[in-house]
Amino acid sequence: MEAVVHGLVLAFGLILPLGVQNVFIFSQGATQPTLLRALPATITAALCDTLLIVLAVYGLSLIILQYEGLRNALMCVGILFLLYMSYSIWRSTPNDQRVGQAITIKKQIIFALSVSLLNPHAILDIVGVIGTSAMKYSGEALFFFTTTCIVVSWIWFFGLMFAGSLMKQLNNQTKVMTIFNKFSALFIFATAVYLFIGLINL
Repeated sequence: MEAVVHGLVLAFGLILPLGVQNVFIFSQGATQPTLLRALPATITAALCDTLLIVLAVYGLSLIILQYEGLRNALMCVGILFLLYMSYSIWRSTPNDQRVGQAITIKKQIIFALSVSLLNPHAILDIVGVIGTSAMKYSGEALFFFTTTCIVVSWIWFFGLMFAGSLMKQLNNQTKVMTIFNKFSALFIFATAVYLFIGLINL
């Protein structure tokens, strides 16, 4: 029971703050014509978090936290992907999405992979916090801790997708989605700049 409560509180604490991954999944729920079309991004993000949690719990944290060069390389690649995503989202318009030109399944998966696996903050949170917290458990308790973190992740991403889809019921949807797209692009760009400043100050 302690492991379940610990995993629940820890996972929600890490996933609740607004981040690039959350913004992207929410935006797919809001911009895709149907919830079914938003599933590729949502499932990809959830699977990536599952992979990272399992790897963190079973030892990846020790590798990444010990090798500075690996962390720096990860940050460089992540910054480039974030800049590309920011540019793509800034150029997208609600008018494009209404005529069936929302982000394709392939792009959804690539973007979801990039914000999940190439996002230094997300990885260091999962590896550094969940990975190290898991060290106090073993056997059955470790299994329940890991499973709880994974379940919270899946529930959260699907909740974001549904919340995004509710935006389509608002009046002045085109104006709202235009503002949201610009906000998302600026937020992702600011994240890339923040990571770059952190990288050069290492």
